[in-house]
Amino acid sequence: MRFPQTVLPSAILALLALAACTAGPDYHGPEAARPVSPAAQFARAPTDASAQAPASAAWWTALGDPVLDALESRALAANPGVAVAEARVRQARASLRTERANALPNVNASALYVHATVPGVDLGSSEEDSSEGGDSQSLNFYNLGFDASWEVDLWGGRRRGMEAARAEVEAAQANVADAQVSLTAEIAQAYVNLRDRQQRIALAQQAAARQREMLRLTEQRHAQGTASALEVEQQRNQLEQSDAALLPLSAERDAYLNALATLAGEAPGALDAMLAAPAPVPLPPAQVAVGDPAALLRRRPDIRAAERRFAAATARIGVAEAARFPSLSFMGLIGIGGTDPGDLVDLDTLAAIAMPRLSWSFLDFGRNAARVGQAEGARDEAAAQYRQAVLNALRDSEDALSRFGARRLSVASAARSKASADRAAALVRQRFEAGTATRIQLLDAERQSLAAAQALTQGTAAMTADYIALQKALGLGWR
Repeated sequence: MRFPQTVLPSAILALLALAACTAGPDYHGPEAARPVSPAAQFARAPTDASAQAPASAAWWTALGDPVLDALESRALAANPGVAVAEARVRQARASLRTERANALPNVNASALYVHATVPGVDLGSSEEDSSEGGDSQSLNFYNLGFDASWEVDLWGGRRRGMEAARAEVEAAQANVADAQVSLTAEIAQAYVNLRDRQQRIALAQQAAARQREMLRLTEQRHAQGTASALEVEQQRNQLEQSDAALLPLSAERDAYLNALATLAGEAPGALDAMLAAPAPVPLPPAQVAVGDPAALLRRRPDIRAAERRFAAATARIGVAEAARFPSLSFMGLIGIGGTDPGDLVDLDTLAAIAMPRLSWSFLDFGRNAARVGQAEGARDEAAAQYRQAVLNALRDSEDALSRFGARRLSVASAARSKASADRAAALVRQRFEAGTATRIQLLDAERQSLAAAQALTQGTAAMTADYIALQKALGLGWR
């Protein structure tokens, strides 16, 4: 069968020539994302910080703790929060595939059978097809058909939709990285706090044992008349305070054990056997690489996610703009069939229709203009959120650097204080062995040395926590 050639009107040809056009503004990146001068280093970086850009993966290994390394690996593999972010990446990728498919023709196949009984109408059927009751006639109709439709992307609305979908995929991927950064920092922080509490509990128990011995000796002296009741009560009061200080430390230790198990995707108590043995608080490296502000903007996943959302919002303006212009679509139908099943293989019954369609909602009373305005407002909101993310990141980094530098000085002072307390305890022991100091004085000096050790442990944990906060502020822990 020969089909007549269809000649498109010149107006349609002119519209097809516009198919390379793309409505809406092109995205060139936010102004704040342009590189910063390498000379502009962080203002409050400590003197032992290096400007060399740090490696953006597994920063926690610099703490040199194998148990922490194992916890981080387990958490990254099993934490539900990361799994939620990864599921959203899969959703975004499916949306992108949908946008790509929407730009292609839509093809359908159908098979149809119709049996109709029509009264009082002569349909040309045989007597065998007539009903016995009178004038009604029966009709059977068989048909196989294919139809296809395609809307030409004249103004680039589909292309802008795919551009927005790609940006959303990249934003979702950055959100996964942000979840990983937060998770690794939270795991490390809880681990440091756990080790701090374990060390302080052990030191507090030793101090309480010495305080209990001092109370016993003071009670003996009181019984012998060489100590007053006031001294006994003072020693008893100090012992009660020492015992009371152990209770919140024990509760906090248990809470951090539960937190670590939950962060690792386990039930509370699942990691108690692994973490029960006390261990020292891990120390940060002697030198910390912080990079520069330009590297920070490229590295932090929350900034990357905000920038990709800005790109997606910009692309959606083009989607809204394209809806304001005429649209051109093509529809084609091919069918074969008739009133007999044999007609389904008879090419003489083949029918085909090709239909171009041009539509334009030119009088919509401002609906499309309102959609464009809404998209532009969303773009401006995303731009402001990006700028806010950049400012927050720079502030976080400056604050973390300042705290980390100050905490190192504080730990150095605590270390000197402990060394002084240790020397004092050693001198009192020499005097005790020489018979010029009492055992109570020796126990008191040892208790003061233990108190200094507790302060140093607490300060060390705070310094490592500030190091962890710095790594989080720098956006490390992800690839």
